[in-house]
Amino acid sequence: MQPVVTVGLDGSAASLAAARWAADEAEWRKLSLRLLHAWPTLAPEPACLPPEVDQNYWAKLLVEAVQAELRTRHPHLAVGIDLVADDAQHALLQAASESEMVVLGSVGLQSVESYFLGDVSMPVVARAQRPVVLVRAELRDGDQGRSGTAASRVVVALKLHGSSDDLLDFAFHTAAARDVPVLVVHGRSVPLRARTPWGVDHGFSEETARDVHEQLSKALHPWREKYPRVEVADSFRLQNPAEAVVEAAEGASLLVVGRHRRRAGLAPHLGPVAQAAVHHGRCPVAVVPHD
Repeated sequence: MQPVVTVGLDGSAASLAAARWAADEAEWRKLSLRLLHAWPTLAPEPACLPPEVDQNYWAKLLVEAVQAELRTRHPHLAVGIDLVADDAQHALLQAASESEMVVLGSVGLQSVESYFLGDVSMPVVARAQRPVVLVRAELRDGDQGRSGTAASRVVVALKLHGSSDDLLDFAFHTAAARDVPVLVVHGRSVPLRARTPWGVDHGFSEETARDVHEQLSKALHPWREKYPRVEVADSFRLQNPAEAVVEAAEGASLLVVGRHRRRAGLAPHLGPVAQAAVHHGRCPVAVVPHD
């Protein structure tokens, strides 16, 4: 199957923002784009019927309007339509297994009446075997980041234990496609033994920062070699890791966080950093599953 970026559409402003983001990303990556709309009562096969008897009429109207807009914005991008007679969550998880990434609309912690958001997007993020990107409805044109703009970096939250290859590969590939820098962020809470009445013990702070930067340098070395044209910086913050990542991503074009793949029988869930990014991050957030 040809590599594709899939975006879920439900008619909301957030899903339209997601479609625009996905179209830009697909063009930068030189992939095709699939517009997916799923609803259990859709006819299994598109029917050439008058609108008054075609039960897929409004679904087709929705996706065809988005397709027309995206083709105008991206005349060289292949934009296909997929109407699926299925539960949206199941359809998106299936699409994720067939796509380079799935892109969905997101509104963080705000309340919203939307089929994909909340009830559907979070289980997809927690279960998908490929990256899922959540895009806010208030994302403006130009917020994605191109070289020379204010929002022109990919921020990636990195732990210093376990495998991070899938996470870093996604972040560096995205930055290379957009020709923007990568900022790698690692946060670490201050242990009680290092706290003093005036703040954090200076010796502990310096020693920890030196150790972390050495580990970051070692972890990033192969990726600097693989992507020599990507500018890379790292940032270590002595604070709650979730807070450190969300603060560092302010004004970024994309925040990349990881999610451990769960063994069979264990319920999928997001860790505290991914949870904070999804709910509080103001830029698009990519959740990348990894071992």
